[in-house]
Amino acid sequence: MRIVVAPDKFKGSLEAPDVAARLGAGIRSVDPTAEVVAVPVADGGEGTLEAAVGAGFTPCPATVTGPDGAPVEAEFALRGRTAVVEMALASGLAALPAGEDGDPVLDATGATSRGTGELVRAALDAGADRVVIGVGGSACTDGGAGLLQGLGARLLDAEDRELGHGGGALARLARVDLSGLDPRLAATEVVLAADVDHPLLGERGAAAVFGPQKGATPAQVAELDAALTVLRDRLADALGPGARRAAEAPGAGAAGGVGYAALAVLGARRRPGVDVVLEFVRLRERLAGADLVVTGEGSLDEQSLGGKTPVGVLVAARAAGVPAVAVCGRTTLEPRVLHDAGFVSTYALTDLEPDARTCMLEAGRLLEQVGAQLARDLPALLGGAGTPDHAAAGHGAQHREDSP
Repeated sequence: MRIVVAPDKFKGSLEAPDVAARLGAGIRSVDPTAEVVAVPVADGGEGTLEAAVGAGFTPCPATVTGPDGAPVEAEFALRGRTAVVEMALASGLAALPAGEDGDPVLDATGATSRGTGELVRAALDAGADRVVIGVGGSACTDGGAGLLQGLGARLLDAEDRELGHGGGALARLARVDLSGLDPRLAATEVVLAADVDHPLLGERGAAAVFGPQKGATPAQVAELDAALTVLRDRLADALGPGARRAAEAPGAGAAGGVGYAALAVLGARRRPGVDVVLEFVRLRERLAGADLVVTGEGSLDEQSLGGKTPVGVLVAARAAGVPAVAVCGRTTLEPRVLHDAGFVSTYALTDLEPDARTCMLEAGRLLEQVGAQLARDLPALLGGAGTPDHAAAGHGAQHREDSP
């Protein structure tokens, strides 16, 4: 029996490799002869670098500018001439200093994406000519201004002084000087791995949709949207009308507008993050000869069905003719909806432990129990009957913030 276990992280509880390991341990506790192939995956946001390293990329450390302007230790991953940059490590909420309550100290108008640009530059220094930028978990709403600064661009006010960090400063932007942009970018393929299709501006834009997650008040959301409009206009002055059109492109609003800078200035190609990750972990090849694939994430909901990791893995499994099972912390979806989507069964940790806090703290133990139950259910699962009644329709232990 060959079972491929390809989960995303359970946000707030376990990273994807730990989820895969715990499920595998549970399966083998019932069937010691089972061949369990762990393939931790991600959707292009947090956990993308870890998935790349697990797939054979080499981690490369770099000291870069954090979202608050202070140095942070980050890394990119390299395999051949392809580099993977995870924005969250350089410019994410987790890279912010913690307050007395242990939560990140947010700065909605002052946080910068500069460190992500510096990571891209470090990847170029290492010989990369293809750079995948995984966005998600970002702390900033600066339209990618910091990204461009980290790559050599200058953002100037009316007196030709360089702007400070953050989206708020863009209100004073008078001119963008791209003459110092790293020339190697012209020969570099840049891939924007993003699972959101929001434009840069407006009610579905970077500030309105994701700004509040980064601490923005309603007044700051309006301030940031206006400042991002200034950035769009000044880049259109420098690059022509294409920069204005790029602001409306799907994904331009990803990661506080980093998607916009990548599309408009770096010539990036946007792809669904999960598709990019599944390629570099070579899931298709690892599904060869598999009897079952197990995927999942902390919260399985309508967004999941819109293209998050579980559905990406499901699509790959169906193409390979392999039945797929979903495992989650909680689900807001009815069992029949999940079954109709293509999962032969769905298991929720909240079926075993309804208390949210306990479920999060003991997710590892519960995942082993789920793995064991899954192994016992294998005859029904592989016989086509499925056991969709494992899914809990209520709210449970895990929650996921949208990837900004």
